[in-house]
Amino acid sequence: MSPSGPTAHPGAAPASMRRDAATMVIAVLGRPDLWWTALHELRRMAPRLWWRTPPHLPLPDRRLWEFRMVTAYGSADAAPTRADVVSFLEWCRATGAPSPPRPGGLG
Repeated sequence: MSPSGPTAHPGAAPASMRRDAATMVIAVLGRPDLWWTALHELRRMAPRLWWRTPPHLPLPDRRLWEFRMVTAYGSADAAPTRADVVSFLEWCRATGAPSPPRPGGLG
C-alpha cells in the first residue's frame, strides 16, 4: 500500500515529501550561513511529538506541506527547487520576525 493509502497515518510523509526534504538538505549544506535559519524553520514546521510517528523525522505534516506547495507553486505535488529553498531561508533570516508561540508548548 502506498504511503498515502487508507492505512497510512493522515499526517504521514509521502515519498515525494522525503525527496523534497533531501533537496532542501542539499541546498542548505553548501550555505553554512543559513544552517541556523533552516533549523529554526524546520522546528517551526515540525509537528508536535514528531518522533512518535514514522518516519520518525521532523518533517512537516503532509497536509501542511501540500498547502505550502499549493500556495507557492499552485500544485500540491510541486517540488521546491534548491534556489527557492535558499531564497526562502534568506528571506526568513532577513525579516528576523519572531515566530508565534506554538500551541501546547514545544514539540
